[in-house]
Amino acid sequence: MDEVKRIVAEIRKGNIKPIYFLYGEEPYFIDRLSDFISNSVLTEEEKGFNQMVLYGKDVTIDDIVGHAKRYPMMSERQVIMVKEAQHLSRTIEQLTPYAETPQPTTVLVICYKYKKLDKRKKLYKEVQKNGQLLESNKLYEDKVPEWLRKNLQAEGHAITHKAAMLLVEYLGNDLSRIDNELKKLKMVLPGQIEITPKHIEEHIGISKDYNNFELKKAIGERNVLKATKIITYFAQNPKDNPFVLTVTLLHSFFSQLLQYHGLKDHSSKSVASALRINPYFVQEYQVAARNYPMKRVSEIISYLREMDLKGKGLGANGMSQSDLLKELLVKII
Repeated sequence: MDEVKRIVAEIRKGNIKPIYFLYGEEPYFIDRLSDFISNSVLTEEEKGFNQMVLYGKDVTIDDIVGHAKRYPMMSERQVIMVKEAQHLSRTIEQLTPYAETPQPTTVLVICYKYKKLDKRKKLYKEVQKNGQLLESNKLYEDKVPEWLRKNLQAEGHAITHKAAMLLVEYLGNDLSRIDNELKKLKMVLPGQIEITPKHIEEHIGISKDYNNFELKKAIGERNVLKATKIITYFAQNPKDNPFVLTVTLLHSFFSQLLQYHGLKDHSSKSVASALRINPYFVQEYQVAARNYPMKRVSEIISYLREMDLKGKGLGANGMSQSDLLKELLVKII
């Protein structure tokens, strides 16, 4: 996220604000920035007396303000970190008087996860004027591979496109989980090696050949043999390949394919923009569109809704995952 990089660069230059209000649905960027402030504003010697972590569920706004108005001991600044501040959502506006005239020797960091700060209210405007706001939004899944690649590149690493897509297909847009898996990889892989699907399979446990990413592609190509091999693998490893997840991903794919059929412009750029997919995957939709006309796609979407209910135990009469997968494949192809 470019805004995080900008704030980090400002702090490194010594341009440190008295208030950092970090809020939004994506906890990863909030954690990264708060960790950076925690580790870089004070020296290790200064932290003992001048760095404090408070938790929103345990304190009041008055407690926070009381600590923030305190003067640092043998240091130019003190850092007050308020984690889980979303627990103070009902009283957060009471922080407004402090935000109007913040203590210049205090760096107050509010970690307000999974919540929005009302931009119409005075607290937002005062922090904007006297401190730093960061709205941390969830990344759409089509943006995650590029974020992943840039993150690794900044640390001197690289990743193939397919390896990045495997991680996203398996972990979604949960940036914290992706980051944790990448940390494991970087610990076991040598220096500046490019991360490949083989590395993902060996060290994270995601099969490079038998996954929903490959199943979707095989179904789009009407490659019955390959699709059958994949669902057989899924049936043998049900815990790692839940049926409901497979149905959900296929429903998303065919819903986008229906949208593709409705587009007037089928150029790669236009399709990628309209379907919010990486341009790398446009060819898959072009191939699938030739194999599945619009009417057939509508029928498949209806089947997938049916199969989703069966996967959740409604009308399945105790069918095994193996039988559900076979029925799914027969109904689609």
